[in-house]
Amino acid sequence: MGRLETADRQSVHLVENEIQASIDQIFSHLERLEILSSKEPPNKRQNAKLRVDQLKYDVQHLQTALRNFQHRRYAREQQERQREELLSRTFTTNDSDTTIPMDESLQFNSALQNIHHGMDDLIGGGHSILEGLRAQRLTLKGTQKKILDIANMLGLSNTVMRLIEKRAFQDKYFMIGGMLLTCAVMFFVVQYLT
Repeated sequence: MGRLETADRQSVHLVENEIQASIDQIFSHLERLEILSSKEPPNKRQNAKLRVDQLKYDVQHLQTALRNFQHRRYAREQQERQREELLSRTFTTNDSDTTIPMDESLQFNSALQNIHHGMDDLIGGGHSILEGLRAQRLTLKGTQKKILDIANMLGLSNTVMRLIEKRAFQDKYFMIGGMLLTCAVMFFVVQYLT
């Protein structure tokens, strides 16, 4: 890696290739070492695997350092090319027809903002509907409790009360089934019409 830092432009690719070949060779040796470490006696196997893992970790760091160096070198070369292009470029005055097409962009942006506001309105409407349903649920629970209290005061038996509660529970399933059936019918009608 020290040779890589001090290498000139012509030989840097050769040094990089040498280092990459060495790293690949070390990886193949490490794979063989890993197989050999699994054949060690059980009391030495854990220590051998730990050493192989440490070597793999070190080689991965070397690979990362090589990639970082290559990335920095590529960035530096690209900057130098761009600098040379900029210095060799001849500049002229702007033409009279230099315009920026902004009308389409403005229309697109305003359409996106309208859609955004529409979605906010839909979300707000859905939120208010959910709040209304929660309030209705609380009201109906309170009404149900009052009806049960009145029925108890009138002297209806516990059996009748259980039957009423069971019926309310069954009605919930009928309601859910009806809603699903309605959605299915609407889906098939839409599919049929399209």
